[in-house]
Amino acid sequence: MATNGREKGSAIARVMVIIEAVAKAERPLSPADLAILLDIPKPSIHRLLNQLEDDGFVQTNMRGLIVPGSRMHGVAWGVLHSERFSAVRRTILEQLTEKIGETCGIAIPNGSEMVYYDRVQSDWPLQLNLQVGSHTPAWCTASGKLYLSSLPKQRRQKIINHLPLHQYARNTIVDPEHLEENLLAVKASNMSTDNEEFVDGMVGCAVPILDSEQRLCACLFIHAPVVRKSLDELISYSDILHTAATELGSLIDGPDSTSS
Repeated sequence: MATNGREKGSAIARVMVIIEAVAKAERPLSPADLAILLDIPKPSIHRLLNQLEDDGFVQTNMRGLIVPGSRMHGVAWGVLHSERFSAVRRTILEQLTEKIGETCGIAIPNGSEMVYYDRVQSDWPLQLNLQVGSHTPAWCTASGKLYLSSLPKQRRQKIINHLPLHQYARNTIVDPEHLEENLLAVKASNMSTDNEEFVDGMVGCAVPILDSEQRLCACLFIHAPVVRKSLDELISYSDILHTAATELGSLIDGPDSTSS
């Protein structure tokens, strides 16, 4: 019976180190990569990965490589929904909304889409009403383009080549080469914009929320109808957006980062 206990504990530990390795990897890993990296026998790594994929913690991309699944994203950001961090996160967003006077929020990547993780809405009667949990396309939103720009070139171009690139609004970029040029400009500026690309009459911008290893974990966005604020006006808030994103990023790094 003691042996079974050790085996069970070992299996749990292996699952956790697999999740950690996939979450921290700078590029998608193959099962063989994980077996070597974690010193886990190939039959065991395949069995554990199959279980993790069935449970939604990891998923296999078109190249057969392992990437985080929806439940792993949920775990990663679930800590910010805990009572301990929720008040801090909401305070940061509320202060930002008050300073800018427009809706601010956090979006996280999910495949070729972005998911609204949290938002604080402005008091104006005219605004885009996308609720928490809403999915938006990556190629025509400020947050989505910011996420795509953060990916390695080869991976980004493969994603772009498989995107549907529907014409959502008057300025939606539907040409893959034009989109790639736009994403390179986003990467260089460390800020992304939506110039009536997702919804006619709405503009927005987004900056990255980074962890301690400077990896993009989420995007901090603002948006507004053009009748109230121009895109240039939103861009002028770049400094306070980056400051707020840094504060939000500190929450990801652990409880000690919020104690100062």
